[in-house]
Amino acid sequence: MKKFVWLKAAALVTAGALSLSGCSGSESGGGQQSGIQPAQTETTGSQDSASGSAGAEGSGKDQLAQIQEKGQMVVAMEGTWSPWTYHDEKDELVGYDVEVARLIAQRLGVEVVFVEGEWDGLFAGLDAGRYDMVVNGVEITEERREKYDFSDPYGFIRTAIVVDGDNDEIQSFEDLKGKNTANTISSTYAELAESYGATVTGVDDLNQTFELLLSGRIDATLNAELTYYDYMKAHPDRNLKIAALTEEASLVAIPMRKGEESASLREVVNEAIAQISQSGELAQLSEKYFGSDISKNPQSND
Repeated sequence: MKKFVWLKAAALVTAGALSLSGCSGSESGGGQQSGIQPAQTETTGSQDSASGSAGAEGSGKDQLAQIQEKGQMVVAMEGTWSPWTYHDEKDELVGYDVEVARLIAQRLGVEVVFVEGEWDGLFAGLDAGRYDMVVNGVEITEERREKYDFSDPYGFIRTAIVVDGDNDEIQSFEDLKGKNTANTISSTYAELAESYGATVTGVDDLNQTFELLLSGRIDATLNAELTYYDYMKAHPDRNLKIAALTEEASLVAIPMRKGEESASLREVVNEAIAQISQSGELAQLSEKYFGSDISKNPQSND
């Protein structure tokens, strides 16, 4: 596994010595996909420390052209949400979304720079042009569609209500009315809980959510079904259970800045997602991190 360079300075550095394999080929201009030379390094840093390849909002310059010019794609994520983005026992950034972002960068032939931060800050940085995209299990909602342009979906997940194992009061989403839940504020899970009449306590990460639930300070939490299974796999002694699941799967995709400036970037990201889906790489990553294939819509007849 490649080593990450933890950056303490005001801006992320480029160049390094570690090599990433990628698609090679002839360069092409005009914002079209190009197989430029394979990326050379991979770095990671803290939120708000990246200037990277993400240009200032409203610069008018094609975003894909900027990425290709600098040879660097800046990806924002939390780094605290297993199995999507988290740190392993060696404190290395790993997870489903980490590997998906690497595969996309490889197909663009550029370096991937990971920037970690809290949920709301990821989107603030995207809005400000500090990041090229957010790859963090982001579900598509109508509200988010109004502000961002999304890639094609690369994940399909259902939302679970997780409660104490002895809790029989909550058996449906309607039972959340008047109950206390916890999630990161402005997340789809918080919004869904509030829509059913729950009072949501804001937290910074998933671990805090489960700590509140296990201590009895909240009645329930909403999260991805597969995130619950991953947590229970790591903590089999915890007395927790799923009380209810959404019928339809949510679409997980990559948000990017809205408009023509990012259109060519979205096009090549969609091509990369299609390639890693057809090659079976997405399915393999899904099995690796979730124990099942989330890259296929469970409601699809295909």
